[in-house]
Amino acid sequence: MSHQGADEKQLSETLATIKKKYVVLSGKGGVGKSTVAVNLAVGLALKGKKTGLLDTDLHGPSVPKMLGIENFVSNGDETHLTPAEQYDGLLKIMSVQFLLQNLNDSVIWRGPLKHAVISQFIGQTLWGELDFLIIDSPPGTGDEPLSVVQTAKPDAAIIVTTPQDVATFDVRKSIDFCNKLSLPVMGVIENMSGFICPHCGTETAIFSIGGGKRMAQELGIAFLGAIPIDPQFVSRSDQGNAMIDFTTAGKSLDAIKMIIDKII
Repeated sequence: MSHQGADEKQLSETLATIKKKYVVLSGKGGVGKSTVAVNLAVGLALKGKKTGLLDTDLHGPSVPKMLGIENFVSNGDETHLTPAEQYDGLLKIMSVQFLLQNLNDSVIWRGPLKHAVISQFIGQTLWGELDFLIIDSPPGTGDEPLSVVQTAKPDAAIIVTTPQDVATFDVRKSIDFCNKLSLPVMGVIENMSGFICPHCGTETAIFSIGGGKRMAQELGIAFLGAIPIDPQFVSRSDQGNAMIDFTTAGKSLDAIKMIIDKII
């Protein structure tokens, strides 16, 4: 892998083969953004959409683990990278994890190198024709989200928050980031909006209630849906299975499916 990044010609040629590009952002870590991104991408593939999932969290790539492909190694040359494929090739995935020698290797890079690598992931991955590219970005408004917006030129951002005010306070910064970069915000997803008891099915508000929805209303942004915490979510992710493909029923699953319908 070179440290030059993809050139403008390569980027524009690749982007021309992708119909819709959405970046998943959050102002705060630990809100389940990667889990949401994985389930959105898998859900789109399950609906027959050719989907790419790009993990741009260079320091903590969790997408490969959630899909059970953390041992995949990307082959490629100086100008092309091969993505992992699932769902009969309908889902293509790229992550820095696929380029590391060891599962526990850390990535210690500064901004310019991050920008080069992200532009390579976007421009040099053999995505083929895609209906959707979902880009998972690390929390905050730093190097990685900025590089994604500058190189991938996403159609819109999908913002993930949890209900409590501490999270929505940081998420407002993500929305300001989008406004300053003229990136449309498709809407807000409130993750962990309550806990579903696996025994009785009762929903309990662990955090405060409805902060994401209130924030969306205040800022005049669409509210895409609220996803309750489901213990199956955690166990499925740890097993390398997307919840949307390995769970048969429940409020969390219904919420994700409704959000995917809105995206389509």
